[in-house]
Amino acid sequence: MCGITGIFDTQSARAIDPRQLQRMNESQHHRGPDEGSVHIEPGVGFGHRRLSIIDVATGQQPLFNEDGTVVVVFNGEIYNFQSLIPELQALGHVFHTRSDTEVIVHAWEAWGPDCVKRFRGMFAFALWDRNQQTFFMARDRLAVKPMHYALLDDGTLLFGSELKSLLAHGGMKREIDPLAVEEYFAFGYVAEPRCIFKQARKLEPGHSLCIRRGQPIPAPQRYWDVRFTLDRQISVEDACDELRAKLEESVRLRMISEVPLGAFLSGGVDSSAVVATMAGLSEEPVNTCSIAFDDPAFNESEFAQLVADRYRTHHSVETVVSDDFDLIDTLARLYDEPYADSSAIPTYRVCQLARKHVTVALSGDGGDESFGGYRRYRMHLMEERMRGALPAALRRPVFGLLGRVYPKADWAPRVFRAKTTFEGMARTSVQAYCHSVSILREPMRAELFSAQFKASLGGYTAQDVFDRHAANADTEDPLALIQYLDMKTYLVGDINTKVDRASMAHSLEVREPLMDHELIEWLARLPSDLKVRGQEGKFLLKKAMEPKLPDAVLYRPKMGFAVPLARWFRGPLKQRVREAVLGPRLAATGWFNPAYLQHLVDAHQAGTRDYSAPLWTLLMFEAFLRNVVDGGQAQLQPLESAVAHA
Repeated sequence: MCGITGIFDTQSARAIDPRQLQRMNESQHHRGPDEGSVHIEPGVGFGHRRLSIIDVATGQQPLFNEDGTVVVVFNGEIYNFQSLIPELQALGHVFHTRSDTEVIVHAWEAWGPDCVKRFRGMFAFALWDRNQQTFFMARDRLAVKPMHYALLDDGTLLFGSELKSLLAHGGMKREIDPLAVEEYFAFGYVAEPRCIFKQARKLEPGHSLCIRRGQPIPAPQRYWDVRFTLDRQISVEDACDELRAKLEESVRLRMISEVPLGAFLSGGVDSSAVVATMAGLSEEPVNTCSIAFDDPAFNESEFAQLVADRYRTHHSVETVVSDDFDLIDTLARLYDEPYADSSAIPTYRVCQLARKHVTVALSGDGGDESFGGYRRYRMHLMEERMRGALPAALRRPVFGLLGRVYPKADWAPRVFRAKTTFEGMARTSVQAYCHSVSILREPMRAELFSAQFKASLGGYTAQDVFDRHAANADTEDPLALIQYLDMKTYLVGDINTKVDRASMAHSLEVREPLMDHELIEWLARLPSDLKVRGQEGKFLLKKAMEPKLPDAVLYRPKMGFAVPLARWFRGPLKQRVREAVLGPRLAATGWFNPAYLQHLVDAHQAGTRDYSAPLWTLLMFEAFLRNVVDGGQAQLQPLESAVAHA
């Protein structure tokens, strides 16, 4: 696990400024505190910060092929590298290390851009082939590892694991993209491939970019996608047997390490399944860690302890006080972009705890998307049955009216909170799902933004993100469609971003066995009723784990990794949220409607509405402006200029 960065002159071979490259590299010191190196040749500069995991003695980067004509910098793990080495040796390649990094340069020589199809793992890498005058970079299939890049006006391409490394170069324009702001306030993150700054991009999951110096720069190319064929006819018993075998294989591959290894154990189904599988593969007790909360409404530690006791793990628990809100500015600096998932706070803390004991930790991330675990999946399927029973010509006007006039009753029992359902029923399936996962839904964003800012969007809405992915989903199955959408949006932009930044802030490598692409491809062939059956999500995973985990863990209400935002904003953070949301920094942008900002704060603090999620989103945006934009001496693009370039 590492941080990578670099500079590539796409047009000629101008000299690289070593000071710029060194600045870019050192901005990611936290990702790799063990070693730091750079390589410079005409028109190319690569930087690498190393966290030593595999081949500690000889796995330094940048790493070269036999004659030094191919150089790579790599972040991640290629789990099947040991099986690829003999195949590449048979083709005549000579290995000088025992690292998975060296497999990449030889695989490039053997198979060119198709080399990525042979890799099983989490990765982001960039390489330069001097003989072919070709620059190539790629990102893993589920975008577990990050890759940012920017093409400057003079033809220079910058890349890096984190956006801060591009900013450290000094040549990238810091114009904020209004379309990215729209996406952020809808989803709580800026969706791939967009970045908050106009000139920067994120390489999308399962994509690569191949540039030949002096030639036109092509668009990134997709090399992998998941296809929900749902065509595998199999009994529940056989499916459970196969799942246990595939999970065991995925976990075993991710237990390869030369440094201390353990697992997160939240007490949920996913992390518990990973720990149970690890215990069956390890002769020594597994190292596990959990975060407990002093607020019982958010505390799952007793369920984690059940699993820890059953498998006699070396279990570490630390209690986080429920008023752990001092991380707001730290998180803003850490994520580089506005990022509004408040579970980043406990995630940061559990990574901090884990690093005291291990260097590598396995997690249960990705299980909800792959196995159908979210409550919103069951709600969406219920709405789909209702949508299918009524013609659109009747459904849209009737439910559209009900959605507009029905009050938003946050205080009422859930059965009476029908506004969102009515609004969803008036929409198409994809529109309804986008609406349901949005933090500030489209009608709220229409009130939030100023008239000038809405003009700068030129008609663009965050819905376009979902529509683009839905066009590629190649399935009409209601559950498969929204699983696909989540794998392209929420899993990548929220979950993987959260875990990568929080873990690397503590120089901790996190591996996700439930995101193994071969496991996901196998699950995508199974019928949807093996994932959600009636009101039971993760049906197959739970059935498969019944011999290994207690029912108290498998069949309890999903709690999630949450923090008490609503109470914070009426209590200890009452003044802070008022100053941030109504203060001069947001006002200076000209992007927001002051009257609506006032309404959000007043209504929440009076207790008449629960606006905790929108307020947190605004709080983190204000923290981003202060810590990243102002802290980096960046200037907000004037609104008139933003309109001209939209």
